[in-house]
Amino acid sequence: MILESPGAILCQIGPFPVRYYGMMIGLGFVIALFFAGKLAKKMALSPDTLVSLALYSFIFGIVGARLYYVLLSLGHFIHHPLQIFATWNGGLAIHGGIIGGVIAGCLYLRSKKLPILPYADVMGACIPLAQALGRWGNFFNSELYGLPVAENFPLKLHIPIEYRLPQYQAYEYFHPTFLYESVWDFLIFLFLYFYFIKKNKDAPGMTFFMYLAAYSIGRIFIEQLRIDAVSYVFNVPTPILASAATLVFSLCAMLNIYNRAQRAQALSQPPEAEN
Repeated sequence: MILESPGAILCQIGPFPVRYYGMMIGLGFVIALFFAGKLAKKMALSPDTLVSLALYSFIFGIVGARLYYVLLSLGHFIHHPLQIFATWNGGLAIHGGIIGGVIAGCLYLRSKKLPILPYADVMGACIPLAQALGRWGNFFNSELYGLPVAENFPLKLHIPIEYRLPQYQAYEYFHPTFLYESVWDFLIFLFLYFYFIKKNKDAPGMTFFMYLAAYSIGRIFIEQLRIDAVSYVFNVPTPILASAATLVFSLCAMLNIYNRAQRAQALSQPPEAEN
């Protein structure tokens, strides 16, 4: 099976092109917010607060994602500063998006004197759905593809020559890493959505950190197929290191949440009667 982008532009409205990239990000946000609303209702959380939280996190997540990408590609943007604002061409780094979104979300909830973890869990359960859809924006832009594959590879992505990196001009077909991550993100969403319904009330915060951990595991593996890393630390692509650090932090947080939940459960048990 061969995947090939129909192009980056969906249609033209006057002088303004409507790009698939932005459409997929927007679609992911709206659909994820719909499911988040269902979870918020189960937790008796304010739907108005959830919408405001999602908007703040989304806007500052985009800003954080772009700033993170610009910092990783600083050598390029120093010589092309106006391209910093050309987000419609791609160039959003998810780790920066998570940082920006989390900071904005925490500040918003603190300003309203609301608990952070319940809302974080609702968002954490549904963010991977937004990511699963948003990754298709990379497909339409013919970007973030993986290593070359043979013509007989069962599932391959055709990249037009103008979008191939210079060292891969001779190859036509590549790993569809956008699809691998999209499927992984969707599986995370399915698991966390139903986990939230069944178990989340027992350990607030667990769903959010499970999302971070699961996403990081997927990125560590998928990133090794990617060929477009723009920065390295000790010859390791920065996204792999960022994912590994996020994974370790998330596992520690999950362990702490689990231990606290166990202690709370033990304290809630009535003492056994003496004989």
